Parts: sequence; structure tokens; C-alpha cells
Amino acid sequence: MTQLIAVIDGSTYSESVCDHTAWIAKLSGASVALVHVLGRRDVSSEPANLSGSIGLGARTELLEELADLDAQKARLAQKRGRAILEDAKARVEAMGAADVSTRLRHGDMVETVQEFEADARLIVIGKRGEAADFSGGHLGSNLERVVRSTHKLVLVASRGFKPIKRVLVAFDGGASAVKAVNFMATSPVFAGLAIHLLAVGDARTALSRDVEGAGALLREAGVEATHETLPGQAEMVIATKVETDHYDLLVMGAYGHSRIRSLIIGSTTTQMLRSCKIPVLLFR
Repeated sequence: MTQLIAVIDGSTYSESVCDHTAWIAKLSGASVALVHVLGRRDVSSEPANLSGSIGLGARTELLEELADLDAQKARLAQKRGRAILEDAKARVEAMGAADVSTRLRHGDMVETVQEFEADARLIVIGKRGEAADFSGGHLGSNLERVVRSTHKLVLVASRGFKPIKRVLVAFDGGASAVKAVNFMATSPVFAGLAIHLLAVGDARTALSRDVEGAGALLREAGVEATHETLPGQAEMVIATKVETDHYDLLVMGAYGHSRIRSLIIGSTTTQMLRSCKIPVLLFR
């Protein structure tokens, strides 16, 4: 791993993003780039044309005061962004990461991630951001956009960090699942962790043979791995397994279908992100 990109804001999830990033950086030796994005509303200092909303007779001085207020808000947003980054850097370094840099950018989240991802292997982002509704399983507005726009690994951090010892892999036999297994077989991050491969389907099909082979590959690489095939609906079986067997990390493929198809039949990725209270590592 060359570099980790950690996307942080002022939300509750930012500390978790820092902790998960530091954990991976310490094990892999990767450098860390902490990124905070100021939205266009946060940095706009252009005088707004409010003459139509404040009524007739408004003085020029009032418009100037409104413009000054807007500029002050933009400066405060930048100061707050720098403070968030400095606090995050101190937290990540305190947990053992050696090479940590900060980036403050203006504009769109996806565009910013694309700017930095060329030299990165993994992107870490929180399940929800500052403006997210914490009720009803609502996900952050930028999360799906980031995951769909990148071919890098994405770790979606849960609300709080805890040591990761047991890993569940949702194995569907696809290219992303095979990529995940090959990655875990060679990554120092997964050395010493207990990995369980779960396939959902008929135990008499090729999928069952594939998950057995994936388990054998991991064991040959010196990784502690088990496997099983269970019947049922993938989303429900995986979520139940995570909850009842107390796994610390879920690994799975991300958004294997188009947005249109996901709207019609739903998305396993989205359902898992909503229902699971543990971090999720996504492979494209």
C-alpha cells in the first residue's frame, strides 16, 4: 500500500475514520493523506443579489454588510477546516502512523477524491457526514458517489473503532470477491486475523466449490480461514451472520450493477452499509 486517503469532516464519524486509517497505516507502513473538503456554499464570498428578497428601499450599506458576513463565514469555514485537519493529524500520529499529511480543498467531494486517488490504494470514509440524518439507516450523501466513482478499495468506517480480530467475507464468486481474497492473502493487514468466507446460495452449486477454493487459497498463504455456504436472501443472511457471530469487519464487492438496476431491484451494497454496525471494506 502506498498511500491511504482519509476523508474527514466535523462529524462523529471523523474520529473513527482517523482510528481505522491509523490502524491500517501502522500495519501496512502506508503514508496517510487527511482530506477535508469545503463545499462551495462554505467558501462562497461573492456578494449575493438579495435585492429582490429584502424589499424596496434597502440601502446599499445593508447589501455590503451581507456580503461582508458571507466573506466572514467563508474565512471561518477555512479556519475550522484547518483545525479539523490538525486535530486529525495529531490523532493519527498518536496511534502510530509515521507519514501523515493534510489537504484542505474547496469544491466537490468526488472531484477531490479523484484528484488524490492516483497514488492511493485505499480510501477511508465515514458512513455518514455532518449533515446526515442519523435516523432510519440514512447514509451520507457523498458515500455512494465516492464508492461508485473510484476503482480503489474503500473502507466505510463505522461510528466507533474497535480492534479488528474477526473478518466476514461476503463471497459471491464474482471478480470483486476473488480480488478481495487475493488481496487478503498477501496483505499484512490481514495477517493474524480470523477470516470466514460466507457464500449465500445452494451448497450444491459451483459457488460452494468456489468459496471452498478461496478458503484453501487463504490457508495456503498462512491466513486463518474458514468457509461455509448458507441458503437464503444474501442481505438477510449476511446481516444476521454479522450480528450473531460478532464480526469486526465485513468485506464485500461494491455496486456490481448500474444505478438504474439498483433503483429497480435494490443494492446489496447499500443494504449492508445501512444495516451493519461494523466497518465495511469494499472492492470494485
